[in-house]
Amino acid sequence: MEAATQTQRPAGRMPAWLAGLLPLLLLGVAIAVFVGLDAPGLERNGVPVEEVSVKRSVLRPGEIELRVVNDGADPVQVRQATVNDAFTTFRQDDPELGRLDSGTVTVEYPWIEGEAYEVALVTATGGTVPHSIEVAAESPGADLGFYGLMALIGLYVGVIPVGIGMLWLPWIRRIDKRWIQFLLALTLGLLAFLGIDAVLEGTEFAGTGPQAFGGAALVYLGAVAAYLALAGTDAWLRQRKGGEKKAGASPFRLAFLVALGIGLHNLGEGLAIGSSYAIGSLALGATLVVGFALHNTTEGLAIVAPVAEESPRPSLGRLALLGVVAGAPAVVGAWVGASAYDPSLAAFMFGLGAGAIAQVIVQIAPAVRDASGRLLHPLAVGGLMTGLALMYATGLLISV
Repeated sequence: MEAATQTQRPAGRMPAWLAGLLPLLLLGVAIAVFVGLDAPGLERNGVPVEEVSVKRSVLRPGEIELRVVNDGADPVQVRQATVNDAFTTFRQDDPELGRLDSGTVTVEYPWIEGEAYEVALVTATGGTVPHSIEVAAESPGADLGFYGLMALIGLYVGVIPVGIGMLWLPWIRRIDKRWIQFLLALTLGLLAFLGIDAVLEGTEFAGTGPQAFGGAALVYLGAVAAYLALAGTDAWLRQRKGGEKKAGASPFRLAFLVALGIGLHNLGEGLAIGSSYAIGSLALGATLVVGFALHNTTEGLAIVAPVAEESPRPSLGRLALLGVVAGAPAVVGAWVGASAYDPSLAAFMFGLGAGAIAQVIVQIAPAVRDASGRLLHPLAVGGLMTGLALMYATGLLISV
């Protein structure tokens, strides 16, 4: 007789997988019967609640196209349209919008470039869906030249400034080692500012989009998702290498995480720039480019600070990779923002950036501690305050 025998399932008992699946099957049947019988015993009470929001407006000669989404539980029908309180003709691709349905309403109106307009859609119940156009301008066409311009903007405000900031690496490698902690603390200050900025901008975008998709909750959902994803990836990489006795990540990994967090934030900035350009509310000029250049050059410094003491010196290929990871998302964001902008997507993207930055801060913090283990020693406090002040001062030059 064997010393150990496997536990066998008693006769007549269902398999474990079927026992786990059975409640879900019963729930599905119950919901199907309830919906099939049209909610027996429940009747509609009161006036339908209509919640419609405008995701985006596209202006063409003689017409204003509004892309709308139904946030509410009841179907919505648009019956009238007004521009500056004057009724005008319109057409729509779908006479009725169901829950979470999107549609297009094209209002025929001879708008004038540079003027402001208040557009409103009137629903079947008499409710209104307002939308403001602060500065009327023809929306650009999505041709090759347009995407080339968006790529150029991304290069100006993302890739080039970050690359210039990374040129501080030789200087950082030559300064006293005590000041490395100052620069790492400055990096923490830069990242903290970017994280707070991402949450605030994401919340602002969420307020302008459909609330049925989560609204501001999308920002925090994105932040938690990014934080957990990076934490899990880092733990997996450590496990593959057999575990690391040393606290914190390797210098290059820290630099890569910094670049990734900054890249996700620049993706959100690109979305904001592209969408603002598409609706004509962004003035492309020297002031904007100079502002972003100063603002994002400090991000390049934050990327190379963790590898200042790495030996041997990081290769040019690795440094180029860090620069691309941090700056190139601005190009992608500008493309998406200008051609397929969605407030809910923008809110989620900014949340991803905030969560990634939070994880990077957790990774860098151990390297800032002094010999006695203090995190907030004089050099660290000075670096944190300097980083916050730099980002605030350069941020004043940016207007999107």
